[in-house]
Amino acid sequence: MKSGYVLAFDFGLRHIGVAVGQSITRTANPLKTLEARNGRPDWNEIEEMIHQWQPVSLLVGLPLNMDDSESEMSGRARQFGAALARRSEREVQMVDERLSSHASRETDSDRSHELAAALIAETWLAEPDSGTPPTPPT
Repeated sequence: MKSGYVLAFDFGLRHIGVAVGQSITRTANPLKTLEARNGRPDWNEIEEMIHQWQPVSLLVGLPLNMDDSESEMSGRARQFGAALARRSEREVQMVDERLSSHASRETDSDRSHELAAALIAETWLAEPDSGTPPTPPT
C-alpha cells in the first residue's frame, strides 16, 4: 500500500458519503455528505476534494448481498467507481461495504453516509488487498 491519504465514498442515489483515511495510522474520518440526483454527484465538488487531499487511492463501497451476490445497487456503485476512475485518472478500488451503512446508522443518523464512508476506508486500510477494480472480472 502506498503511503498517504485515501478518499472513500459511500455511494447512494440521493446521498454520497465521503471520508478521508490515512495509510500510516490506518484510520479514517468522515468528511461530508454530498447530494446526488439519481446517483449523479456534483463532480466539481469531488474534483475539489481530490485536489485538496491528493489521495493515493479512491475507494467506493460495494453493496453486496449477504450471499456475496450483487444487486442493482452494486452495478450502480460500480458505474460510479468507473466514472470516478475516468474523471480523476486515479486508481479506484471497490470495497465490500456489507453492514457499514447499518453500523453507521446506529452511531449518528445525521452523518450516517459519511460515517459509512469512514468504515469503508478503515475496512480497506486494514486489508488493502481486499479491494477490486470497479469493473467486475469477465
